[in-house]
Amino acid sequence: MSNKPQQANTSDVIQVRYDKLQALKEAGRDPFVITTSNRDVYTETVKINFEEYENKDVCVAGRIMSKRGKGKVSFLDLHDKTGKIQIFAKFDDLGEEEYGFLKKWDIGDIVEVKGFVFKTQTGEISVHAKAVRLLSKSLKPLPEKYHGLTNTDLRYRQRYVDLIMNPEVKDTFVTRSKIIAAIRRYLDAQDFMEVETPMLVANAGGAAARPFLTHSNALDEEFKLRISLELYLKRLIVGGLERVYEIGRVFRNEGVDTRHNPEFTLMELYQAYTDYNGMMDLTENLYRHVAQEVLGTTTITYNGVEMDLGKPFERITMVDAVKKYADVDFREVQTDEEAKAIAKEHQIEFEDRHKKGDILNLFFEEFAEEHLVQPTFVMDHPIEISPLTKKKPEDPNYVERFELFMNGWEMANAYSELNDPIDQRERFKAQEVLLAQGDEEANTTDEDFLNALEIGMPPTGGIGYGIDRLTMLFTDSPAIRDVLLFPTMKSLDK
Repeated sequence: MSNKPQQANTSDVIQVRYDKLQALKEAGRDPFVITTSNRDVYTETVKINFEEYENKDVCVAGRIMSKRGKGKVSFLDLHDKTGKIQIFAKFDDLGEEEYGFLKKWDIGDIVEVKGFVFKTQTGEISVHAKAVRLLSKSLKPLPEKYHGLTNTDLRYRQRYVDLIMNPEVKDTFVTRSKIIAAIRRYLDAQDFMEVETPMLVANAGGAAARPFLTHSNALDEEFKLRISLELYLKRLIVGGLERVYEIGRVFRNEGVDTRHNPEFTLMELYQAYTDYNGMMDLTENLYRHVAQEVLGTTTITYNGVEMDLGKPFERITMVDAVKKYADVDFREVQTDEEAKAIAKEHQIEFEDRHKKGDILNLFFEEFAEEHLVQPTFVMDHPIEISPLTKKKPEDPNYVERFELFMNGWEMANAYSELNDPIDQRERFKAQEVLLAQGDEEANTTDEDFLNALEIGMPPTGGIGYGIDRLTMLFTDSPAIRDVLLFPTMKSLDK
């Protein structure tokens, strides 16, 4: 015979709660007319500072998560944003009417309790109730405690219930908030200025991604949701702001998996009078600072694997990484045809339009990425995949670009920014050709951005960081949806 508790019919349980609400209204105790609470302390503050609060009157408020007791004595667990505390309630203290209403409270109800702090015989810090008040009636039951909320799809769709039932979920999002706050403090101390740039744009450039399309009724024009923050931030460098950053949502009309969501949080920063080497130094220092401030250590563990942010990050060129892990030296590959022949030998799929640099990148993705577990800067990308980046003076087939990898994931992407408007126009033209050949992720020519470059942009280093992946690593979360409060989900009623 099963020992699992039996659940009542859900519709019957809900009806009972609606009936209780109606009875409250008829008694002049409609909780939904209450506009505020007299709470004066959080539960964890009381527990941490018990000696200060012992025998003192407090007012706590929060959600009831359990009930026990019988007759004229009741125990409740009250949860607020900081934690939980036990409520001890007696018929003799509250009187027949108030105690009667308290006995009818349900798990999930939001309540206020006034009373004094004490410690029970078992040593549990509690509040001895002297006055109670129902602030909000829960009309639908929370998941039954034995089963909890374990359905992953339902957890993402009803994050509000997930946060109530699974405390570790709240911890993840508290950590996410701390990460962003630590980043801001670090950059502000480095004399960076936080700015905001448009989300609705006529030209969605700055990255290789397919944009979402929309229409402005007021202007009767087609717009796109931004896929990057880059082009507007570089306009601000032209304007003389010199050090700017933005943390915001970007939107890419692409697939959904454990590391990708159609909308996600990106941080980009741009610094005048430096290059991608300056961005490497800044990135090492930023990651170390955030880890130490948020986690208290520069060693993080993800899925059982330790990554040490305290050591100097490895630096390797993309060509050397492919040689190391695929045993193919692209320095010896002279033509696009040679590159395609080698790709066929290694079962690397490519498109007719791909050139040597594209195929080098395909080799890197296939053979090298998964090995880059410890923090590694992969440098000097081929020009074909880097339309906004300065060429390397000693070899114009490659550019001054790096990507930071950890755990086999791309964590950041940085350039010595291309500030030559003539070269930039030619790069845009090459992108337009790719677009015509069917590359939906190719950039299009942005005339206003070119105009800004013609006004004059100083030598500049720029970088973009994926905030969601950083949060995944720092919280040991298996999927990007675990670090997004409300991830993109397919409609149930479609």
